[in-house]
Order: sequence, then C-alpha cells, then structure tokens
Amino acid sequence: MKMLHLCLRVFDLEESLKFYKEAIGLIESKRKDFPENEFTLVYLTDEEGKYELELTYNYGQKEKYSIGNGFSHTAVGTEDLESSRDKHREMGYEVTDIMGLSDDSARYYFVTDPDGYRVEVIEIK
Repeated sequence: MKMLHLCLRVFDLEESLKFYKEAIGLIESKRKDFPENEFTLVYLTDEEGKYELELTYNYGQKEKYSIGNGFSHTAVGTEDLESSRDKHREMGYEVTDIMGLSDDSARYYFVTDPDGYRVEVIEIK
C-alpha cells in the first residue's frame, strides 16, 4: 500500500487555497469540478510531488465543518522554523509558540488554517 492523499473539506475554497499555497508552499496540481454532484476537488502537492492534499469544496455549504475530536493535524517540514513562524504570524494566521520534544529530537509549532485545521510545522535538521 502507498499513501495517496489527505482530504480536507473546506468552507471557503479561495481562502484555503491562499493558506496552503502562500503559507505552506504547496502547488496546485489538478482541479476537478463536479457541478452535477455540487462539489469541486483541488489537489495540492509539494515541489517533489511526494505529498498530496485534496481540498473538497461542497457547493452551498452554509457553515464551517465541525472538525471533531478525532482529527489532530497534518504536518510539514521546514529548514527555517523561526522565519516560517514569523511569516505565518505576519499573514495573520493563528500560531503557537515554538515547542520541543523532551528528548530534543524535534522543534515545532502549529499554525491554524481558515477552517480550523491545524498544521504542525516541524524543523528539518
């Protein structure tokens, strides 16, 4: 088996695309509209094409989706943790303090997308 993508349902497709393209650095790889079924799928990937995120926009959704208590987050890596965090804060997104694991193996913070999904940004050493 091979992991193919993670799907997130989004309330405002344009705001979500702005977040994942400008704040996270993903690239739109394909888009499929299904007007007869009243939804649009947008696939985003990293520069290497190894990670894919599917955003599902359902026409006529009246309110943001409830994330529930089972989903936690998705994660991305960066070589410059402080600059990434500063950029996300300057863009107006909610960010946490930089944290670390007790064994000093990783430093990270979380940034929240327009729908309330959390993205963990992990320092790549």
